[in-house]
Amino acid sequence: AIRAFLENRGYEIQDFGTHTKESCDYPDFAAAAAKAVADGQCQWGIVLCTTGIGVSICANKVPGIRCALCSDPVTAKLTRLHNDANMLSIGAGVTGEFLALDIVEKFLDTPFSEDERHKRRVGKIEAD
Repeated sequence: AIRAFLENRGYEIQDFGTHTKESCDYPDFAAAAAKAVADGQCQWGIVLCTTGIGVSICANKVPGIRCALCSDPVTAKLTRLHNDANMLSIGAGVTGEFLALDIVEKFLDTPFSEDERHKRRVGKIEAD
């Protein structure tokens, strides 16, 4: 559903898998997506697992990634405004399809605020 939503909005998609509902080692897929964002191959990344927790932890291990686990559109908006998050994590097993699409839309449609306090804080995140 997210892929179709993004394609309908004109986004070019790079899909790092998985393509089945079988159990898998999600760190392999989350790391590949995060590296593509960190390397500039992709502007944004969206990763999913049952809760969104595991993939967000994996993505955040990649230098330059600020992946936020969001469960509602408000947190998606605020992580873009305040944290300049470049990756979004969603718990596919705990978030319904329509809510997930609202979260993705808010994340992608919200620019970083460019406020000096937020720039300073993002700089400190990047420095660590």
